[in-house]
Amino acid sequence: MKVEFTKRAVSDLRKVSADSGVFGEAVSLAVEARIRDIIAHIAAHPESAARVVQRTGMRVAPLIRYPYRIFYRVLEDRVRIVHIRHTSRRQWPSGSA
Repeated sequence: MKVEFTKRAVSDLRKVSADSGVFGEAVSLAVEARIRDIIAHIAAHPESAARVVQRTGMRVAPLIRYPYRIFYRVLEDRVRIVHIRHTSRRQWPSGSA
């Protein structure tokens, strides 16, 4: 399935890259590879991730080895990556996205 990114998700990816770069190139490359793997899995199996109860139509996929979660929506012909959050950041407020 086709994958698209919101402006917020693109901004999140830039922040993830900058944050992980602090720990060196190897960590940055590993985080990037894991994000790519999870997004490929989402594209192949869009209904496989858990639903977010508080947000209708939203699903969330954890990166497992890294402290990030990918929030996305399954649309008719594509998957929209909405947000990529660091798990230690303050909670995503209700009513956003």
